[in-house]
Amino acid sequence: MSYRVPVNEMAFCADHMVGTDPLSGTELFSEATPEIRAAILDEAAKLCEGALAPVNRNGDLHPAKLENGVVRCSPGFREAYAQIAEGGWVGISADPEYGGMGLPISFATMVNEMMASACLSLSLNPLMSMGQIEALEHHASDELKALYLPKLTSGAWNGTMNLTEPQAGSDVGALTTRAEPNGDGTYAISGQKIFISWGDHDLTENISHLVLARLPDGVPGTKGISLFVVPKFIPDENGNPGVANSLRPISLEHKMGLHGSPTAVMEYDRATGWLVGKEHGGMAAMFTMMNNARLGVGVQGLAIAEAATQKAVAFAGERRQGRTADGSPTILGHADVRRMLLTMKTLTQVARAICYDCAFSLDMARAATSESDRAAHAARGAFLTPIAKAFGTDTGCEVAHIGVQVHGGMGFIEETGAAQFSRDVRVTAIYEGTNGIQALDLVGRKLGDGGEAARGLLAEMEEVADRVEAAGGRIAECVAYLRSSHGAVKAATDWMLGASTNDRAAGAVPYLRLWALALGAHYLAKGALAAPEDVARLTAYRFFVMNRLLETTALCGAAVQGAEMLYALDAEALAS
Repeated sequence: MSYRVPVNEMAFCADHMVGTDPLSGTELFSEATPEIRAAILDEAAKLCEGALAPVNRNGDLHPAKLENGVVRCSPGFREAYAQIAEGGWVGISADPEYGGMGLPISFATMVNEMMASACLSLSLNPLMSMGQIEALEHHASDELKALYLPKLTSGAWNGTMNLTEPQAGSDVGALTTRAEPNGDGTYAISGQKIFISWGDHDLTENISHLVLARLPDGVPGTKGISLFVVPKFIPDENGNPGVANSLRPISLEHKMGLHGSPTAVMEYDRATGWLVGKEHGGMAAMFTMMNNARLGVGVQGLAIAEAATQKAVAFAGERRQGRTADGSPTILGHADVRRMLLTMKTLTQVARAICYDCAFSLDMARAATSESDRAAHAARGAFLTPIAKAFGTDTGCEVAHIGVQVHGGMGFIEETGAAQFSRDVRVTAIYEGTNGIQALDLVGRKLGDGGEAARGLLAEMEEVADRVEAAGGRIAECVAYLRSSHGAVKAATDWMLGASTNDRAAGAVPYLRLWALALGAHYLAKGALAAPEDVARLTAYRFFVMNRLLETTALCGAAVQGAEMLYALDAEALAS
C-alpha cells in the first residue's frame, strides 16, 4: 500500500481539535480561509502521493554518495525536488515581497507533514530552507535579503544550518570555528562542522550555509558567537552562482536510517561569509531558525507515525493468521492487534493536534489584533514547542516500532518497508535538540514566566472537561480521569516552580510526557464533542483515556522525585 494523505483528518484536527478559524479573521491572514486551505492541501497531496512517495524507497536502498567532491543524490530525488520548487512549496509561509505565498505556519505545517510522510529524507531539504528563510527575514541586512531570499524562496537555492562540531554538540558555546574580518565587509570562515543535513547535493544550483563562528574578539561561550551566511558558490554581480567558495564536504555519515538525506562533515577553509545580524548575536539569530525547525521536527515524527499506521492497518487487513474472536478472516480480528492499531492511531492524532496547536499559536502571535493577545499566543506557542518536538518524535518512534510488531516476522524483513519507518524516524528524537533538552527547556525557560502560560493551558483544558461532563452519555463517563490528569499537571507544575534547577531537571522528561498525555485527552475530547455521532471519535477518546491518560498519576510522581536518587551512586558504582 502506498501513502495516502489524510486530508480530511488534517482538516478536522485543525478545525475542531485545535480551532484555527480565527486565523482568517485577522488582517494578516485574511486569505487563509478553509477554501484556500482545502485547495492548498489538495494540490500538495497530489505532489506527495505522485512524486515524493514513489522515491522514498529509493532513498533507503540507494543512499546519497560523495563522488569526486560532489554529492550525488538518490535516484528520483532531483526530479521530485524540482516539483517541490516549481510548486512554490518551499516558500509557502515566506514573505510575498520575496516570492513567498505568505500563508500561515499552520498551513506550512500541514504540507510539511504530508511531505515527511511521503519521503522524510527528501522533505528535510525544503524544511532546512524554510528555517533559513525565517532567520534571514528577521536578522539579515536588506542587501542579504534581496540577494538570498528570492533564491531560497523559489527553491533555486537551498539552505543549511551549521552548528555542531565534534567537541560542540548540545554545548554550542564550545565551538571553535573562526571568523576573521577581511576588511571589505566579508569574513574568512575556518573550521569543521558535523551532522550537516543536506550539507551538499546536486538538487539546486547553489547552497546557502548558515554557519556559527567566533570572531577574534568573541568571548568564550554562546555570547561570543556570530552567524554568517556562507554560500557554496559566491554570487556574482548579477546574483548568480559564481566562483566556488573555499568549503567542501569531507565525508557523508553512514547512518541507521534517513539514507537518502546526505549528512555531511563540512570543512571551511577561509571561506567567504557575510555577517547575519549583529556581531556576537549569532545564537539569537540561529534560535529563530531552530524554533522553526523544532516544530518541523516534531511534525516529522507525526508524519512517520501516520505513514507507519497506514501501512500497519493495511497489512493487518490482508494478513490471515489464526482463528479470531469475531470471526474476521484477517488478524484485524485479534484483540491485541486491535490494541496496537488503536494505540498507533490515537497517539498519531494527539501528536498532530499538539503540533497544529503550536503552529496556530505562533501564527496568532503575529496576527492577533492586540499586543496582549499577541504576547499570550507567543507564550503559548513557546510553551507548546518543546512538547510538540519531543512528543511528536517520541510518538513517531513508538508508533513505527509498534508497526513493525503488527507486521510480525515480516516487519523485520526490509522489503515490507515497516523497518524503514523505524530506522528513519529514530534520529528525530535526537537532532534539533534532544528530547531531554526539550524537557529541560520546558521546565526552565518555559516555566520562567512563573507558570502563567501553563496555567492558561490548564484553564482551557478544564473548560473542555466541563463541556464533556455537561454532554452526558458515554463521553462523560471518563470525565473523572480528565480532571485527575489536570490535577496531576497542576501539582507537578507547582512543585517545579518551587524546586531547584537540578531537581527540575531530574523530573523534566516525565513532566513533559505528563503534559503531552493530558493535552492529548483534551484534544481527543474536543474531537468527540464536535462529532457526537462519530463512533470512531468517541472510541479514540475513550481508548486513549483508559489506556494512556491513566499514566499521568505515575508521571506526576516521577516528575517530583528530585535529583537526590540519581546521584546516590558514584561513577564507579554506576559502572559496576
